Amino acid sequence: MSVKVSPSILAADFANLSLECSKIDKSNADWFHLDVMDGLFVPNISFGMPVVKTIRQLTKKPLDVHLMIVEPEKYVTEFINLGSDIITVHIEATNNLNQIINKIHESSLKAGIAINPETPISELKEYIKRVDLICLMGVNPGFAGQKFIESTTDRLKELKQLIISYGSNALIEVDGGVNKDNFQDLKINGADVLVAGSYIFNSNDYDTAINTLKL
Repeated sequence: MSVKVSPSILAADFANLSLECSKIDKSNADWFHLDVMDGLFVPNISFGMPVVKTIRQLTKKPLDVHLMIVEPEKYVTEFINLGSDIITVHIEATNNLNQIINKIHESSLKAGIAINPETPISELKEYIKRVDLICLMGVNPGFAGQKFIESTTDRLKELKQLIISYGSNALIEVDGGVNKDNFQDLKINGADVLVAGSYIFNSNDYDTAINTLKL
């Protein structure tokens, strides 16, 4: 079964953002992955609402918006109104996950939870049947181009078993360090969506890189 591919725009050339988005829009990529970082939850600042709004105007593909920010409940309505299709927040970033999930679902969008490498998979049990997506981080969040943390594969297996045992329909998205050397293992062990940034945007041919991940 082919996985979905969600290119991470954080790794794109922002001096030519319109052209970069056009290439992804014309490719076989399924979603656009947009990492919104606030410099507080993660040690980096990426982009915010104006860039999300601009990208929404450049593509009809689903926008997979990953909020790496503290207190996402303060901003989720604005990202809903910008035209996001999937909004993912970190389990570590808020004590109001159920409220956020409700708000996203009330807008007929898909809700996701992201989980960092050091956070036990078991912490997802309370939410596993309520969300549409679990974003499993393969790196410590904050920067593009990091090396894949090998223990992520075992965590992926654990997450897949949790989803099965709870009868959840949540997709598993793996974000960080995804490339041609590990995507098959990730797919075999339960990944439904692969987020790839550097592997795609540092390649000479985006189409070939994306199509390789979908094999």
